[in-house]
Parts: sequence; C-alpha cells; structure tokens
Amino acid sequence: MTQPDAAEIKSRIEAIFNTVSDAYDSPEMRYFPFSADFMIDLAKPKPGARVLDIATGTGMVAISAAQAIRPDGQVQAIDISGGMLTKAQKNISKHALTNIDMYQMDAEDLEFRSNYFDLVTCGFGVFFLPNPFNAVKSWQRVMKPGGRVIFSTFTNTAFMPMAEWFKNLYEETGKPYPQGAWQQFSDDESCLSLLPDDLFENKQIVHKQHGIHLKDEHEWWHIIESSGFRGILATLNEIQQKKLKEKHLKQLAELKTKDGIWLDVEVIYTQATLKD
Repeated sequence: MTQPDAAEIKSRIEAIFNTVSDAYDSPEMRYFPFSADFMIDLAKPKPGARVLDIATGTGMVAISAAQAIRPDGQVQAIDISGGMLTKAQKNISKHALTNIDMYQMDAEDLEFRSNYFDLVTCGFGVFFLPNPFNAVKSWQRVMKPGGRVIFSTFTNTAFMPMAEWFKNLYEETGKPYPQGAWQQFSDDESCLSLLPDDLFENKQIVHKQHGIHLKDEHEWWHIIESSGFRGILATLNEIQQKKLKEKHLKQLAELKTKDGIWLDVEVIYTQATLKD
C-alpha cells in the first residue's frame, strides 16, 4: 500500500476538522482552553507583542494571547481548516477582541514576512503536519531574533486506556489502525528534536496534567466523534462503527466511579528562544 503524500494528508486533515468544527468546543473537551491559558502563562508575551498562532483551531490560544498583549499587541492566527476558522471567529466575537486576524494557511508554508513575530505558538498542531521539521524552519524564518516559540503535544499516557481500547476494537475489524497523529512527539526528546541547536537556545520542557472527570462513557464517545478520532472512525462502514461503539461503551462503563471516568490529559509544553 502506497503512503499518502503531503498534499493528501493535508486535505484529509482539513476535511476532518471541517467536519468536527461545530462540536470541537464541547464541555467534554474543556482541556483545550485550560491548556491554552497555561501555554500563554508560560510564554508570557509582553503587551504590544506580535504573536503568530499556528493551527489555531477554534482560537483558544489566540484568544488567550490576544488578551495578554492588549492594548497594542496583535495576533495573527492561521489554520488549514476553514470550518475551524469560522468557529474561531465566533469565539473571538464573544470575547469582543479586535486584535486577532485570521488566515486559512499552510503551517509549513507561511506567507508572512521574515523577522516579524515576537512569539510563535502552536497548540496540539505540530503532530498533524506531514513535515514538522520543515514547518519549524518556516516558523523560524518569520520570528525575530530573540523571539520565542512554544508548542504543546500529548504524552503517551494521554487518553489511556480508552484510546488503546478504541485502537484494539478497530483492529478487530481486520483493518490496520491508521497511525495516531496525536501520539507523535509524546516524549521530551522527540519534542526537543524539532528545535535544532544551531537555531534555538534556552530550551525548556514543562509537563502539565489537564485531566478531567467525564460524567460517563457517552462523554468519551462524544470526544471521539468531535475530534481527530472522527477521521479514524469514518474509515469503517456503518455496521462496523455500530459494533465498535457498542463494545467500547461496555468497556468504558467499567471505568466509572463515583467521580465519573478519569480522562488523563497530560501535556508537554516545549519552548525555546531563537538565537540572535
């Protein structure tokens, strides 16, 4: 079987996130705004800063950054998915923010001028990129010397054991499980490898648990249908999806305690400074 090329991967990612954009800010996925605020607390952009938010999604990191750099700072937010940008605009309007501009753009081929941004952020997006190492070079080009970059990824314990159970049930259909993009860059070493020593210094890693208690097994299934898991599920036919769901919900029900179902969302934050 031939591997999809970069254009095919990007097209598939765009389609998946266009599909799930309306449901992406569901209460079950509240770890995203928690993480966005934590990322900006780590980065500490100064008022008046120029920030580029890559893979902005529904705008959580962009909104947090825009609030931190008021009144004169500006955020440029990009995403490959037009559907996510539409949802982001609604969220930005709710916060009455006027210092965020949005563009549908390829994160590996930025259309901004060189030496412009004080801070580049990327919340849970780098692992979706077909060529993440090339992407970081593109990010470096638009950063000012002395500027900072920060990105977030999930550790290999995140969403376990549910994600592993889902994978196993998928493979029971006889189909090979598609590589889980979100499981890339799930340890410190691989994250730091994205930031070459000849370009970046002051590298730092911070781990943070953003886990939550889900009310029941149906909330986890809603996450599957409202996130990147949706693209994997969609490769099965309707009967296969129904059987997988039935089996998975029974598994999940066994995890329930008086507090609900614990969802591990441990996150790695990687940041560095661009050398002068």
